[in-house]
Amino acid sequence: MLDLKEIFSVTLILFSVIDILGSIPFIIIIRKREGRIYAEKATLISAVLMVSFLYLGQSILKLFGLDVASFALAGAIVIFIVALEMILGITLIKDDPDAKGSSSIVPLAFPLIAGAGTLTTILALRAVYQEWNVLAGILLNLVFVYIVLRASPWLERVIGKSGFSVLRRVFGVILLAIAVKIFKTNLMPA
Repeated sequence: MLDLKEIFSVTLILFSVIDILGSIPFIIIIRKREGRIYAEKATLISAVLMVSFLYLGQSILKLFGLDVASFALAGAIVIFIVALEMILGITLIKDDPDAKGSSSIVPLAFPLIAGAGTLTTILALRAVYQEWNVLAGILLNLVFVYIVLRASPWLERVIGKSGFSVLRRVFGVILLAIAVKIFKTNLMPA
């Protein structure tokens, strides 16, 4: 049974974890590198990852002999590399000319939108809220993600070159701090 209060709670929790607004500078970097953002592809792949984790998360990790901490650390490494690119203005992840649009998958869909934090949060939410309410919260967040991805050219014009340069470095430091926090949380024994 759908419960609006639960849907609202799940939506807000996932919104803060996904932090698509805080990722705007990174999205603009990907758009500049790729030439465009494949919003539909990124949103669809994120949806598949999130919904799969809602129903099969623990089983998928167990199938590969992984625990949630290892999964979170892998996502943190990718986030760390991306943060270094943003702060230093360098390119560490080289583009494959035969794979145009692949950045809609890595690092956009995973780990930016449906990263380790989002996926582990979905597992935690499933333990507290009813499945249908978590699913509704996921879908509401994906609609917002899609809107932000589609609006990236407009957002870039509004922010401007100098504003974008400042935001890229500021959010790069924030992204770096998030990666370090994920490392710290998952490396330290409980």
